Amino acid sequence: MAHLLVVDDERSICELLEITFRKEGHRVEVAGNVEAARRKLESNIFDIVISDIRMPGASGVDLLKYTKEAAPSTIFILITGVPTVETAISALNAGADRYVIKDHDLVDQLRRAVQQVDETLKLKKEAGYLRRELHRLTGQENIIGHSPKLRAIFDMIQTVGPQSSRVLITGESGTGKELVARAIHENSQRKDRPFVTIDCGAFPETLLESELFGYVRGAFTGANDNRQGLFAAAHGGTLFMDEIGNMPLSMQVKLYRVLQEGRIRPLGSTEEIEVDVRIIAATNKDLEKEIAEGRFRDDLFYRLSVIPMHLPPLRERRDDIPLLVRAFLDRLRKSMNKSVEGIEPEAMGLLEAYDWPGNVRELENTMERCVALETGPRVSVNVLPEKITRGVRAPMAQVSANGRPAIPEGGVDLEKQIQDLEKGYIEEALRMSDGVGTRAAELLRMTYRSFRHYSKKYNL
Repeated sequence: MAHLLVVDDERSICELLEITFRKEGHRVEVAGNVEAARRKLESNIFDIVISDIRMPGASGVDLLKYTKEAAPSTIFILITGVPTVETAISALNAGADRYVIKDHDLVDQLRRAVQQVDETLKLKKEAGYLRRELHRLTGQENIIGHSPKLRAIFDMIQTVGPQSSRVLITGESGTGKELVARAIHENSQRKDRPFVTIDCGAFPETLLESELFGYVRGAFTGANDNRQGLFAAAHGGTLFMDEIGNMPLSMQVKLYRVLQEGRIRPLGSTEEIEVDVRIIAATNKDLEKEIAEGRFRDDLFYRLSVIPMHLPPLRERRDDIPLLVRAFLDRLRKSMNKSVEGIEPEAMGLLEAYDWPGNVRELENTMERCVALETGPRVSVNVLPEKITRGVRAPMAQVSANGRPAIPEGGVDLEKQIQDLEKGYIEEALRMSDGVGTRAAELLRMTYRSFRHYSKKYNL
C-alpha cells in the first residue's frame, strides 16, 4: 500500500485523512506546516503528499516545488478551501498531480485520487527514467544537492563544459572530483568521444610514462607489441588526470611539453604523434604550497589551471546531507533488498552534525553499513558508527554528593553540553508531536515563536 504524507494546519483534517487512509491499509504520517513536512520528506520516502495550499508561513505550493526537486517521483495533491483560478493555475504550473477543493466531497475525491495512484506511479516512473537519462546526458546524475555552493558548481559545469580550456579541480578526497570532471565532459562538444581517467599517484614513474604515452615493440623487456597510451586513447575526447599533485617532477616536465606542443612520443619510438585531448586535472593538495616547497612545477600549474574549480567539503554544505542520505537509502534498500524506508530524526541530526572528513564517499559507506545492520523500517541511532555518536550522546556532567555538578579533571565544554541538551529536547518534542510545531512548543512549555527560534538555530 501507499506511504502518504498529509500536510494541513487544520488538525481535524489531518486526523480525518489519517484515519480514513489507515483503515484502507495505507501508511500515513501527518505534519502541521511546511517546515515539519520538509523534515519528514528529508528522512522518508513517500508515494503521495496531500497538502493544503494556505498555511501559516510557507505555502503548499512552496512545499510542492521543494518536493518536485527533492523527490520527483512522489505524487503531489494540493487541496484548498479557497479555490480561485489563480491558485489552480499556480498549482498546475508548479507541477501538482491533482488539485482538489475542500468541500463535503473532499474525502471521496482524495480516495479516488489515491486509488488511481498505481497508474500514475507507472507514468511517473517512466518520467523519472527520462529525467535520469537527461541527467546522464549532462553527466550530473550522481551529483546530488541543492545548497548554494553546489548550485554554483552546477552553474560552473554548464559554463565551462562547452569550452576547450583545461580545468583544474581541487578539493578534499571524497568530494566528487571525478563526477564533476565527467559532467564537464558530458556538457562539452567532446561528449561523443572518449572520457579516459588515470590516477597519477597509482603508478611508479616508469609505468606512468608508458601508461600516458604508450610504447612500441622492443622499447623495454617485455614490450612484445605496440601499445597505445592514454593520450592517444583519449584523442578527440577528455583525459581526466586525478591526483596530479602526486606526479613525479621528471614526469611533470614531459607532461608540460605535451600540453605545450600537442604531441606525444611513445616509449622507444622516434616519431611523434599529434593528439587533440582536453585535460581535466584534479588534486586534494594545495599546489601553490607544493610549488613553494619545490614539489610541483609552476609552469605546469599555470598550464593546468586555466579554469580552476574548488569543490567544497560536505561539512560546508550540510543542507545537502538529507538529500544525499535519501538518495543512498533509496538505492541501497533496493540493491540490498531491505525494507529500510527512512531514517529517524535523531539519527539524521547526528549525520548532519558530523564533520565528514571523508566527505560524500564516507557518507555513502556509512549509509551502506546502516542499511546492512538495520532490522527496523528506519535507520536508527543504534546502527550509526560510534565515531558519529561519540560525544553527542555523552551524558551531562555527573552530579556530586552535595548536589552540584561534578566537572571532570579534563574540564567540560559547557556551551556544547547546553546546545546538545537544547537540540535533544527540540528533536524529542518534534518526534512526540509528529512534527507539529505548535504541539511540540506546548510540550516544552514555550511560545511557538521561541520554539521556531530554536528550531532554526539547530536547523530542525
